[in-house]
Amino acid sequence: MVSMEVLWFVLGVLAMAVGIAASIALHEVGHLVPAKLFGVRVTQYMIGFGRTIVSWRRGETEYGFKAIPLGGYVSMVGMLPPPKDGQAARTASTGLVQQMGQLAHDARTQAAEELTAADEGRQFIQLPVWKRIVIMLGGPFMNLLIALVLMTVLVMSVGTATPTTTASEVFRCVVTSQEQQSRAEAGQAECRDGDPVAPAHAAGLEPGDTVTSFNGQPVHTWDELSAAIRARAGQPTAIEWTRDGQAMSGTLTPRLTERPVTDALGRPERAPDGTAKTEQVGFIGMGSQIENVRGTPLDAVEQVGVQIHGVVDVVLVLPQRLWDTAVAVVTPVERDPNGPMSVVGVGRIAGEAAALEDVPLQDKGALLLSLLASVNIALMVFNLIPLLPLDGGHVAGALWEKLRRGFAKLTGRADPGPFDLATMLPLTYVVGAAMLAMGVILIVADIVKPIRLF
Repeated sequence: MVSMEVLWFVLGVLAMAVGIAASIALHEVGHLVPAKLFGVRVTQYMIGFGRTIVSWRRGETEYGFKAIPLGGYVSMVGMLPPPKDGQAARTASTGLVQQMGQLAHDARTQAAEELTAADEGRQFIQLPVWKRIVIMLGGPFMNLLIALVLMTVLVMSVGTATPTTTASEVFRCVVTSQEQQSRAEAGQAECRDGDPVAPAHAAGLEPGDTVTSFNGQPVHTWDELSAAIRARAGQPTAIEWTRDGQAMSGTLTPRLTERPVTDALGRPERAPDGTAKTEQVGFIGMGSQIENVRGTPLDAVEQVGVQIHGVVDVVLVLPQRLWDTAVAVVTPVERDPNGPMSVVGVGRIAGEAAALEDVPLQDKGALLLSLLASVNIALMVFNLIPLLPLDGGHVAGALWEKLRRGFAKLTGRADPGPFDLATMLPLTYVVGAAMLAMGVILIVADIVKPIRLF
């Protein structure tokens, strides 16, 4: 008999798979709608790659699903300029440059074969640059819109997990992060005789107390309190709190202590050697109680902005993150919990979240929606990378065309015409191979050494 934990795990994985598939489908709708509005003939709207499983035709467009559900595409006529008049196909050659040139010519020829007399003025390449950019940005914009909608629903209904000025725990002593980890691994007590007493404990704070003022200034959020504590290392400071409705006060001196450095998402940052980054700041030995706080759509926008910043930080050092992931797979090195993961890893985390015991169904749903919002943000940022075959590569090509045409006009030269993306096929193949390799590395890592958040 299947246990409830396994059943919830499977349901979580299936829910995330459906959510990702819907996100991909809507991403392609983001391309499809403006293309049709601008009059481009769209021949195909497909979810997946490889062999077609099922398809149907509506008007001039074929819609369908393919065997490998790892993406999708919209096919538009005239994405490449046709071969120049009188240009004949080249003979085969073993030279790399010649072979790449032949590939570009073949791509142009194949694209030209799709054209009909009725397509004049309806080709993608014939659109003004700004319309082409709108079409290509439609997909990433749709992912951004999905993330904003999901985050707005979460923020306004369930709320977001927010640290408060109420103490969840008050530590008895202050030791370094490395010492804490060393004692935990050895199964030893966290505090020993001779360890410095934590300032919060010495001042009389207890779990459940709510700090209302620090250094004579009212504090309403954990960020305000934390920043004030960090800045007061070694300085006697007045503190006020409430306990069961009763106001209390005291004096403490934050200790200069090594604490982990966190990023915009509150995640521990890593040094180049893989260890956690730390900094010397004031510390009183108090943990924050986390509560779900409802907000407004503007709060949702802020949350999405913070997540975009975090994903961009990962993408900027993606080769290094991939190398670290590969090393973690074949060595005992711990895998970075903030590193990239594949759809397999996302599905696994969704299953683990759904299978959590003693967690209300509402909170499980909120975790899945938050995870799906993060996936859409990652899809948006990744597709904006200015390399073909990604959407950002098409945008970069259109902008380059606008730039060189403007320069030609400014200098009195002949119009160079549309930028031929077929000339970028060698780079496109390299990027495609790199994306395939990245997918394989991350899938293997998510199976062999998965990231565990619960």
